[in-house]
Amino acid sequence: MSDTKYIAGLYLRLSKDDERVGESVSIENQRLLLTNYAQEKGWDIRETYIDDGHTGTNFQRPAFQRMMRDAEDKRINLIIVKDLSRLGRNYIEVGRLTEETLPRLGCRFIALNDSVDSMLGDNDMMVYRNLFNEFHSKDTSKKVRAVKLAYMKQGKFIGTYAPLGYKKNPMDKHHLIIDDKTAHIVRRMFEMRCGGAGYRAIAVVFNNECVPSPKTIYYSRNGQSNPLKENGLWNETSVKSILCNEVYIGHMVQGKQGTMSYKNHKLVNKPQEAWIRVENTHEPLISIEDWSMVRELEKKKYKPRNTTGECRSIFVGILKCADCGCNMRALSRKYPRKDGSIHMALDFICSNYARSGKAACTVHTINERALIQLVLDEIRAHAELAEYDEERVMAAINKKKSSATTAYLDTYKGELKACEDRLAKLDGVIAMLYEDRMSGTVTESIFAALMRKYECERGEKTNTVKVLRSKVEACETDHNDAGAQVNLIREYAELEPLTQTILLELIDEIKVYEPKKIGGQRICKVDISYRFVGEIDEEAVGTGETYAEAV
Repeated sequence: MSDTKYIAGLYLRLSKDDERVGESVSIENQRLLLTNYAQEKGWDIRETYIDDGHTGTNFQRPAFQRMMRDAEDKRINLIIVKDLSRLGRNYIEVGRLTEETLPRLGCRFIALNDSVDSMLGDNDMMVYRNLFNEFHSKDTSKKVRAVKLAYMKQGKFIGTYAPLGYKKNPMDKHHLIIDDKTAHIVRRMFEMRCGGAGYRAIAVVFNNECVPSPKTIYYSRNGQSNPLKENGLWNETSVKSILCNEVYIGHMVQGKQGTMSYKNHKLVNKPQEAWIRVENTHEPLISIEDWSMVRELEKKKYKPRNTTGECRSIFVGILKCADCGCNMRALSRKYPRKDGSIHMALDFICSNYARSGKAACTVHTINERALIQLVLDEIRAHAELAEYDEERVMAAINKKKSSATTAYLDTYKGELKACEDRLAKLDGVIAMLYEDRMSGTVTESIFAALMRKYECERGEKTNTVKVLRSKVEACETDHNDAGAQVNLIREYAELEPLTQTILLELIDEIKVYEPKKIGGQRICKVDISYRFVGEIDEEAVGTGETYAEAV
């Protein structure tokens, strides 16, 4: 073996976890140490393999994989590392590599600082060193996870880069502040969605106008071009992810994904109940009204459709069949005029009937033009009523809201009282503990341990009290803000024309009943359910049933 001509491969690795240890393991430090050693021995250095920023818990590292291919191809017959932890921190895989794979390839292995040399054969301690290296990785991973979890529970941002529309506070990287350079993109996106635009439609508009995507903005700020061309474009997924992110109303929701273990770094989605959500951590970018509107659209699965003749309906997703509860489907139909021309119009039918026929439901047809006029008249009538008899409308709103709000309010108040009672008891317990220490009943060490426990609990209960008080206040405000909702209704006394935005702002759903023939004309009953009060009935506001001309 002494006559063997060695061609060395120097392997260097550094990860963020390694940077925390005391001794310097920087890439330059490793390179200098190993190069000097190889030169002193008179060995040729074929290549230096560097994995900078790669964990040692798995072996899917590009430079390591290239080095092993070179060993198999006999381009190198000696691998030198600074210590065994540079090779890896998985003791089973490192052991298999050094005891089986490298000897089979006829490749000598040296871990310089650990005094490991496969040619000498006396490497009994290597097993224990590999085990300790893995313990170090496991312990570090546990500590990092604990720190991140604590930060998330405090509502601190721990992401690599801020969401579009925000930037990290220069004074505190865990706090988000509004980025004036990109905030307008997010606000416009919410405005477009509130106006009825779908995810794909928003993406198409942004791409046509060359609005930069979040990844493009990220790379440009780092002086780089986006390496993946397709990621320079908007798509439905990127638009939806922004419109569904609570960060834009000032809340921090983190912990949606996690790794399987410290060895397996593949990201997996966590169940929603495991997410960590902290409210009011930073300045909101959009109003709660716009957020609520987008959520309503999401709940309705509202998708404006193009139909024959380029007609577009503002009612799709709002119209329901009164008998089976299914959505109404918009159909474009041709109507001949007396002058011979063709008039295009939209009619609605029950989608359940359209799919399955009379066995499922009946047709429930209604004309869009008649429906628009009916809704306009209804909104104007309620707006006039709000103007001249405000108390009656407010009573209807409060009556509808009171049952749901009261249930939440009672729950929050009960939890709040329990927390406040416990805080009062903790103050008494802590006072008694001080007396016991002064009298010598408890030792200093026991006193310190109990104080840490009680202070920790007091801090948690104090934070819980703050959250519950804000929830109680929100419920009471929601219960008493009928005046603001009446003012919103009053604004539409002279409404013309009926737009999609106004429709979604005021109305939750419209139920259409089966048409009946009255006096030779087909008429159908329509129930309009308003977002604030549901169906405003005859007793509440003095209006009767609503009818519209059917198809």
